[in-house]
Amino acid sequence: MNLSRIFVLLVLIFSGTTFSLKAQSFEDGKAIIDLVASYAQARESIDTVMLKYIITEDMDQLVSNGEWRHGKEAAVKGMAASSGSNPGDRVLKVERVRYMKEDVALADARYTIKNQDGTERKMWSTFVTVKKGKQWKIAAIRNMKPAE
Repeated sequence: MNLSRIFVLLVLIFSGTTFSLKAQSFEDGKAIIDLVASYAQARESIDTVMLKYIITEDMDQLVSNGEWRHGKEAAVKGMAASSGSNPGDRVLKVERVRYMKEDVALADARYTIKNQDGTERKMWSTFVTVKKGKQWKIAAIRNMKPAE
């Protein structure tokens, strides 16, 4: 292998490393965690204005009962109805943020709904987040209830 090929290979390797480090900034990670917290608060208070602000137009959601919600309007309508018929404290604790690209990340969270009767519903949620300008938004949510 000649010297110019080695140089090109090294440039490609190090540019990929730099890109990965840039994508995983502390500020972006905090913004994604804060976004999930805003979602939980908006769900708990049935704040449809906030929900519309933090999700994308083409957002989709798969809820734990298998129902799909496609698009912002269907998602917000379903979220509001679900929060109204299933009251309780919603706690989403992000355990991991994984970057797919500089402007796309997955956030895996433990999702617990503390019901008014004292029982808890324990699930997992994965959020697909996208960065639009300087703002992170939720593009998709997958809620899963593990087998008991």
